[in-house]
Amino acid sequence: MRHKYKGRKLGTDWSHTKAMKRSLVQQLFLNDRIKTIESRAKEIRPDVDKIITWAKKGDLHSRRLAIAALGNDKELVREIFEKVNQGMFEGRPGGYTRIMKLGPRKGDGAPMVIMELVTETCVPKAERKAAASKTTAKKATPKKAAKKADKPEEKESVIEEVKESVEAAEENFAAEVQEAGKEQLAEEKAEAAKDAEQAEEVREEEFKAEEAKAEAAEAEAKKAEAEEKAK
Repeated sequence: MRHKYKGRKLGTDWSHTKAMKRSLVQQLFLNDRIKTIESRAKEIRPDVDKIITWAKKGDLHSRRLAIAALGNDKELVREIFEKVNQGMFEGRPGGYTRIMKLGPRKGDGAPMVIMELVTETCVPKAERKAAASKTTAKKATPKKAAKKADKPEEKESVIEEVKESVEAAEENFAAEVQEAGKEQLAEEKAEAAKDAEQAEEVREEEFKAEEAKAEAAEAEAKKAEAEEKAK
């Protein structure tokens, strides 16, 4: 008989299970979330709730109980009590943890989950109902307006407005295209004039170079004739 050994066995002996649960609780408070097996997450949930309840009390006896539950980790207990004192779980009477399923683990098929601390502010049920009723009322008003707008006269006016906007857009587009074409033609003409000027300049330079060559050839011929006569 397993007297004084309450809870799940988790596949280990009692001492190993106790140490494993303590380690998981420590990691949860350190990192705000852990990834573990579903049975282990459900097993440590009461321990986490107890520690947070002690932190809400905040007296010396509760602090000593939390230190004993977390394996004499005084620094971690101090951080937990400070966070709770600053209003971390304020207004939340319970349900300090959340379990999200991830599916079976490869190999042995164990169900894996993510367990995390619920740090969101707790909204009372009455306030949630009031907010839901306001949202439903806001959603109802557009439907009425849509039904009123379904009249044939309003539909025709909307169609005419759409047609006018389409025609105006087409006219603007045509005007833009014409302006762009004119600008492009002007640019092409300017480029052609520049090309013609450059071609004329090149021709003039070539003509001057040919004249200089001819003059040099004539000068050389005259020199040759003078040398022959001198001989």
